Amino acid sequence: MPIYEYQCKACGHELEVIQKLSEEPLKFCPECGQPELTKLVSAAGFRLKGGGWYETDFKSGDKKKNLAGDQAPSSSSPSSPSSDTAKSAPAAPPKPPAAGS
Repeated sequence: MPIYEYQCKACGHELEVIQKLSEEPLKFCPECGQPELTKLVSAAGFRLKGGGWYETDFKSGDKKKNLAGDQAPSSSSPSSPSSDTAKSAPAAPPKPPAAGS
């Protein structure tokens, strides 16, 4: 449920209220009792309720692990060549297109 911020135009009192989207906005200030409450425009606030809301909740089988925290960076990773390999091995030139195409 969203958390809304209100401010009273009469007394300046500010409050936060958890309301359903379908509920009518509040009108009466709880401090002074005047019907001068207005909703403030602010960052969206909401509460995630229930068991879950983790990255592992939507994975299945062997993939249920924290991928970011389980692996330590290694210097011999095949996806990231070391600086010595990158300097010593020149890139192969592209092949020219076939004459029949």
